[in-house]
Amino acid sequence: MSNPHQVPTTDSQQYFVSAMRGLGTRTILYQQNVATSLGLYNHDFISVDILRETGPITAGELAKKTGLTTGSITALVDRLEKFGYVRRQNDPNDRRRVIIVPEYEDKEEVYNTYLPLHNEMVKLVSSYTPEELELITTFLGKASSVLDDQIQQLSSNKQGPK
Repeated sequence: MSNPHQVPTTDSQQYFVSAMRGLGTRTILYQQNVATSLGLYNHDFISVDILRETGPITAGELAKKTGLTTGSITALVDRLEKFGYVRRQNDPNDRRRVIIVPEYEDKEEVYNTYLPLHNEMVKLVSSYTPEELELITTFLGKASSVLDDQIQQLSSNKQGPK
Protein backbone atom coordinates (compact mmCIF):
# COMPACT_ATOMS: atom_id res chain seq x y z
CA MET A 1 0.00 0.00 0.00
CA SER A 2 1.44 3.34 -1.02
CA ASN A 3 1.42 6.11 1.53
CA PRO A 4 1.95 9.77 0.56
CA HIS A 5 3.84 10.32 3.88
CA GLN A 6 6.37 7.52 3.24
CA VAL A 7 9.84 8.66 2.28
CA PRO A 8 10.80 7.21 -1.14
CA THR A 9 13.18 4.26 -0.77
CA THR A 10 15.34 2.11 -2.97
CA ASP A 11 14.98 -1.67 -2.88
CA SER A 12 18.17 -2.00 -0.83
CA GLN A 13 16.97 0.63 1.67
CA GLN A 14 13.62 -1.15 1.96
CA TYR A 15 15.39 -4.47 2.52
CA PHE A 16 17.60 -2.88 5.19
CA VAL A 17 14.64 -1.36 7.05
CA SER A 18 12.88 -4.73 6.90
CA ALA A 19 16.00 -6.48 8.24
CA MET A 20 16.20 -3.96 11.11
CA ARG A 21 12.57 -4.64 12.02
CA GLY A 22 13.34 -8.35 11.96
CA LEU A 23 16.33 -7.79 14.24
CA GLY A 24 14.08 -5.83 16.60
CA THR A 25 11.57 -8.70 16.67
CA ARG A 26 14.31 -11.23 17.42
CA THR A 27 15.67 -8.96 20.16
CA ILE A 28 12.24 -8.83 21.79
CA LEU A 29 11.87 -12.61 21.56
CA TYR A 30 15.35 -13.08 23.03
CA GLN A 31 14.52 -10.69 25.89
CA GLN A 32 11.28 -12.56 26.61
CA ASN A 33 13.15 -15.85 26.76
CA VAL A 34 15.84 -14.39 29.04
CA ALA A 35 13.13 -13.01 31.33
CA THR A 36 11.39 -16.39 31.47
CA SER A 37 14.64 -18.25 32.12
CA LEU A 38 15.36 -15.90 35.06
CA GLY A 39 11.82 -16.23 36.43
CA LEU A 40 10.91 -12.63 35.63
CA TYR A 41 8.00 -10.97 33.91
CA ASN A 42 8.92 -9.26 30.65
CA HIS A 43 8.30 -5.74 32.06
CA ASP A 44 10.54 -6.63 34.99
CA PHE A 45 13.31 -7.67 32.65
CA ILE A 46 12.90 -4.59 30.46
CA SER A 47 13.22 -2.47 33.60
CA VAL A 48 16.37 -4.35 34.60
CA ASP A 49 17.82 -3.67 31.14
CA ILE A 50 16.89 0.02 31.37
CA LEU A 51 18.65 0.22 34.74
CA ARG A 52 21.70 -1.47 33.17
CA GLU A 53 21.82 1.36 30.64
CA THR A 54 20.98 4.28 32.90
CA GLY A 55 22.37 3.25 36.25
CA PRO A 56 20.47 4.32 39.36
CA ILE A 57 17.31 6.34 38.64
CA THR A 58 14.18 7.32 40.53
CA ALA A 59 11.02 5.26 40.39
CA GLY A 60 9.35 8.15 38.55
CA GLU A 61 12.06 8.16 35.87
CA LEU A 62 11.71 4.38 35.49
CA ALA A 63 7.95 4.81 35.11
CA LYS A 64 8.47 7.36 32.32
CA LYS A 65 10.97 5.15 30.50
CA THR A 66 8.77 2.04 30.68
CA GLY A 67 5.40 3.73 30.23
CA LEU A 68 4.14 2.02 33.39
CA THR A 69 2.23 3.77 36.16
CA THR A 70 4.05 4.62 39.37
CA GLY A 71 1.87 2.04 41.17
CA SER A 72 2.97 -0.66 38.73
CA ILE A 73 6.58 0.43 39.16
CA THR A 74 6.27 0.06 42.93
CA ALA A 75 5.10 -3.57 42.54
CA LEU A 76 7.76 -4.21 39.90
CA VAL A 77 10.53 -2.85 42.14
CA ASP A 78 9.19 -4.96 45.03
CA ARG A 79 9.55 -8.09 42.87
CA LEU A 80 13.02 -7.14 41.62
CA GLU A 81 14.14 -6.31 45.14
CA LYS A 82 12.90 -9.72 46.34
CA PHE A 83 15.09 -11.38 43.67
CA GLY A 84 18.03 -9.20 44.69
CA TYR A 85 18.18 -7.49 41.28
CA VAL A 86 17.71 -3.96 42.67
CA ARG A 87 17.76 -2.10 45.94
CA ARG A 88 16.06 1.08 47.03
CA GLN A 89 18.17 3.97 48.22
CA ASN A 90 17.02 7.30 49.60
CA ASP A 91 17.81 10.23 47.32
CA PRO A 92 20.43 12.30 49.18
CA ASN A 93 19.07 15.48 47.53
CA ASP A 94 15.38 14.84 48.23
CA ARG A 95 14.43 12.47 51.05
CA ARG A 96 10.92 12.08 49.60
CA ARG A 97 12.32 10.33 46.53
CA VAL A 98 13.74 6.84 46.25
CA ILE A 99 16.45 5.84 43.81
CA ILE A 100 16.37 2.37 42.27
CA VAL A 101 19.90 0.93 42.21
CA PRO A 102 20.68 -2.07 39.95
CA GLU A 103 22.26 -5.01 41.78
CA TYR A 104 21.98 -7.87 39.29
CA GLU A 105 25.16 -7.58 37.19
CA ASP A 106 27.15 -9.77 39.58
CA LYS A 107 24.44 -12.41 39.82
CA GLU A 108 25.70 -15.72 38.47
CA GLU A 109 22.39 -16.65 36.82
CA VAL A 110 22.32 -13.37 34.87
CA TYR A 111 25.97 -13.76 33.83
CA ASN A 112 25.43 -17.37 32.75
CA THR A 113 22.30 -16.46 30.80
CA TYR A 114 24.09 -13.78 28.78
CA LEU A 115 27.43 -15.54 28.36
CA PRO A 116 26.50 -17.56 25.22
CA LEU A 117 25.15 -14.43 23.47
CA HIS A 118 28.19 -12.43 24.55
CA ASN A 119 30.58 -15.05 23.17
CA GLU A 120 28.72 -15.34 19.86
CA MET A 121 28.61 -11.55 19.46
CA VAL A 122 32.35 -11.30 20.16
CA LYS A 123 32.93 -13.92 17.43
CA LEU A 124 30.71 -11.93 15.06
CA VAL A 125 32.38 -8.56 15.69
CA SER A 126 35.81 -10.16 15.35
CA SER A 127 35.08 -10.62 11.66
CA TYR A 128 35.01 -6.83 11.13
CA THR A 129 37.84 -4.33 10.91
CA PRO A 130 38.12 -1.60 13.56
CA GLU A 131 36.90 0.93 10.97
CA GLU A 132 33.88 -1.20 10.12
CA LEU A 133 33.09 -1.65 13.81
CA GLU A 134 33.31 2.09 14.34
CA LEU A 135 30.82 2.63 11.50
CA ILE A 136 28.47 -0.09 12.81
CA THR A 137 28.68 1.27 16.36
CA THR A 138 27.95 4.80 15.15
CA PHE A 139 24.97 3.51 13.18
CA LEU A 140 23.63 1.59 16.19
CA GLY A 141 23.90 4.70 18.36
CA LYS A 142 22.02 6.77 15.79
CA ALA A 143 19.42 4.01 15.30
CA SER A 144 18.89 3.92 19.07
CA SER A 145 18.30 7.69 19.05
CA VAL A 146 15.75 7.32 16.24
CA LEU A 147 13.97 4.62 18.25
CA ASP A 148 14.05 6.77 21.42
CA ASP A 149 12.45 9.62 19.46
CA GLN A 150 9.79 7.31 18.02
CA ILE A 151 9.04 5.84 21.46
CA GLN A 152 8.63 9.36 22.84
CA GLN A 153 6.35 10.31 19.95
CA LEU A 154 4.21 7.19 20.35
CA SER A 155 4.04 7.64 24.13
CA SER A 156 2.74 11.18 23.77
CA ASN A 157 0.05 10.04 21.30
CA LYS A 158 -1.34 7.05 23.25
CA GLN A 159 -4.95 6.34 22.44
CA GLY A 160 -5.59 2.97 24.07
CA PRO A 161 -7.22 -0.12 22.53
CA LYS A 162 -9.92 0.35 19.91
